[in-house]
Amino acid sequence: MAITQAMCTSFKSELLQGVHNFKASGGNSFKLALYTSSATMSAATTAYSTGQEASGTNYTAGGAALTNVNPTTSGTTAYTDFADLTFGTATVTARGCMIYNDTASGDPAVAVFDFGGDKTSTAGSFTISFPTADASNAVIRIA
Repeated sequence: MAITQAMCTSFKSELLQGVHNFKASGGNSFKLALYTSSATMSAATTAYSTGQEASGTNYTAGGAALTNVNPTTSGTTAYTDFADLTFGTATVTARGCMIYNDTASGDPAVAVFDFGGDKTSTAGSFTISFPTADASNAVIRIA
């Protein structure tokens, strides 16, 4: 089993179909779900699934809501990002995560991320730190 970090191929097609709206106000709701090292996810992942999702104290199946950062551009690159997310006082172990659209039908996947190894929190903060929201680093960039 493995998590291969990627922007999901289905997401790219869904962008052209108008499925995803990343506006901070009036946009879709996106969530981040945590997964164990037994999960198999890649660019071929199409939707949120409970299969091999992490479980633990203060972590709920489906993950948690993300706070959208308005899409913008710099030069020829369009990008968007999210505010950092913390699962407080959590006891959970995860190898990776998935961002998915919780508003759209079927909970379509946006991207999957590999943490490079199991990350564990024991009755503490499990924090997902997003990169700087700019054209070179934002978690979602179209150049």
